[in-house]
Amino acid sequence: MPKLLLATTNRGKLREYRHLLKGLPFALVTPTDEGIDITVDEKEKTFEENARLKAATYAGFSGLVTLADDSGLEVDALDGGPGIVSARFAGEQASDKDRVEHLLTKLKDVPWEKRTAKFRCVIAIASPEGRTELCDGECQGLIAFEPRGENGFGYDPVFYLPEFDRTIAELSLETKNQVSHRGEAARKAYVVLERLAEKVKA
Repeated sequence: MPKLLLATTNRGKLREYRHLLKGLPFALVTPTDEGIDITVDEKEKTFEENARLKAATYAGFSGLVTLADDSGLEVDALDGGPGIVSARFAGEQASDKDRVEHLLTKLKDVPWEKRTAKFRCVIAIASPEGRTELCDGECQGLIAFEPRGENGFGYDPVFYLPEFDRTIAELSLETKNQVSHRGEAARKAYVVLERLAEKVKA
């Protein structure tokens, strides 16, 4: 069975991708599994560019079909921020808790109806030969006034979904993957990867 490299060391993302990509005719491997220790400077100007750069770099280095993503939170009251700097919003070494607290501080005077936001995810699938395909997804919601829930990671505890009356961190993994930005992008990526698997077999 051919390998698919999941180009991330984020445990939360890996857990979700293993669930979302279950059933594919690929063996899912991580950089750690393959003994790969490289750093990609994700400082392009869009999610698309960052995802493409990361996937192509890992595919070229490993010789494997590679899936990478770039994702983030866009808050209307912050003019679409933090966007591509979501992971660095509270500083390079900040924890998830630090980032959530920083976001809530920025929005402390913003009323409920103006706390609209969306999560965005762009997945890039790169082959060692240099071909790359992009798949995207998004999830609409609001930023809660305080964190709720123990599941998920990142900004999940303050990303409120009105249709569930819960934050993403209060949802099961199965439900989150049905409605999340990463889930939507991964379903599109699944189709691309099924097609690639056929070519690898051939």
